[in-house]
Amino acid sequence: MVRILGFVLLALVLFGLVAVWYGGSHWQAQTQALRSGLKTAPPSLACYDPQELEGLPPPVQRYFRAVLSEGQPLVHSVYIRHTGTFNLSENGDHWRPFTSTQWVTTQPPGFLWDAQIPMLPGVVARVHDAYIQGEGILHAALLGLIPLVHLQDRTETAAGELMRWFAETAWYPTALLPSQGVQWDPVDDSSAWATIRDGDLSLRLLFHFDAEGLIQTVRAEARGRAVGGEVIPTPWEGRWSAYERRQGMLVPTQGEVAWILADGAKPYWRGQITELAYEFNQ
Repeated sequence: MVRILGFVLLALVLFGLVAVWYGGSHWQAQTQALRSGLKTAPPSLACYDPQELEGLPPPVQRYFRAVLSEGQPLVHSVYIRHTGTFNLSENGDHWRPFTSTQWVTTQPPGFLWDAQIPMLPGVVARVHDAYIQGEGILHAALLGLIPLVHLQDRTETAAGELMRWFAETAWYPTALLPSQGVQWDPVDDSSAWATIRDGDLSLRLLFHFDAEGLIQTVRAEARGRAVGGEVIPTPWEGRWSAYERRQGMLVPTQGEVAWILADGAKPYWRGQITELAYEFNQ
């Protein structure tokens, strides 16, 4: 009997190891397929010219003068690695560590976030969050095999993912220039609305700048939040900090993202940059 139990335990361990290996390999293939969908258009401009700031709201002009220098090459694509914590609970606090890799294109807007969240010893949830060729994708799977969430469309999910790309432009600030398709409208001396269009999608976010002229928060009046199987439009905010000079640009290295509920902010993502590399227009 002891020998039989030993064989059973060994078989379970081997099955688990095979599942982990196969799940990781399967997920990697999916990641590569999604990455191949991130397309870029031929650049229209190579470098930043301060003359295009004329007529912009004052806080927006201060921002670009703080983070860019004349002649700064425009960002073509970005490679980012993060580490941080993610809140898995809809209503409470269930924070788990994560590591992630992200690829971003600026023209047209696109990104793929590939994350791993440990759930139990040896068991990870893998997550793809993406905006690719006008389509929004959110896919999570235990071990990369057992589906937990799968959303993919060109309407609500796409709008939410484009919103994420737009809010994260503090990491690739040349994408916010008027020459790159962003329209700025004044609010007050520390805030401005920014509007972007991609295909049939158009959205607007409120950018708030700190005393040094840097982006402090980016807010949407409504983004789809999954609650009990339903998607509820909810105010949403990203907060950026710990700015550093990277390849000529001043960009944040830490951030927090939260839903803004009736009883206050409910953060669900806290992260920091561990690697940031750019490719620029030629």
